[in-house]
Amino acid sequence: MIRIDAMWLSAEPIDMRAGTERLLARVVQVFGVAQAHHGYLFANARGTRIKLLVHDGFGVWCAARRLNVGRFVWAAGSTPSLALTAAQFDALVLGLPWQRLPELSSITRA
Repeated sequence: MIRIDAMWLSAEPIDMRAGTERLLARVVQVFGVAQAHHGYLFANARGTRIKLLVHDGFGVWCAARRLNVGRFVWAAGSTPSLALTAAQFDALVLGLPWQRLPELSSITRA
């Protein structure tokens, strides 16, 4: 498998027709540099599709995922990028509310 040490989410939507070269240019524009063993996530405006660009140290890999029902929970706000933990990434690609993982990890009495 491809080693990914850090995962970054781009808050602004991107056209899903973008290929690896355009996504790589967007990574450099938003993040300043494409780091080896880092993954960069992008979504379309409707939040139904995501693309992951990974720089493995030798080249770039691009993967896509589409939800048939529902939308990916995406970051909103003025921050152009956001770091994700492995658990947040796993929840995000399943369409779960990854921003709420800390509060969902325990059950308390109301």
